[in-house]
Amino acid sequence: MSHESPSPIRGYRDLIVWQKAMKLRRRVYLIVTALPPQDRFEIGSQVLRAAVSIPSNIAEGHARLHRQDYKQFLSIAGGSAGELDTQLVAIAQDNPSVLAAVKSALSLLSEVQRMLTAIIKKL
Repeated sequence: MSHESPSPIRGYRDLIVWQKAMKLRRRVYLIVTALPPQDRFEIGSQVLRAAVSIPSNIAEGHARLHRQDYKQFLSIAGGSAGELDTQLVAIAQDNPSVLAAVKSALSLLSEVQRMLTAIIKKL
């Protein structure tokens, strides 16, 4: 029986949390594009900024030389995740047509939040 060892982490793109955060960003983008024009304009740009902030801060923190800096950027990503959670709940309340997509995004967001917390605790 052969056991493959996990691939080494060469950069932030190898981080599962970053990969999941990017998947989340894409789901949020698809939700925003399904919104009515007025909502897309009002909350859409804000929710997209929060969604892209999560993987962006994971990447920036990973690129930092000091562990404390990495923790700080992961914490910022966590803050953006909280903001995104609130925005997605608001979108679901106002747009029942995207409820299923929002629930799926919230589930993935919860997973990303747990991963961020676990990494921060280990650093």
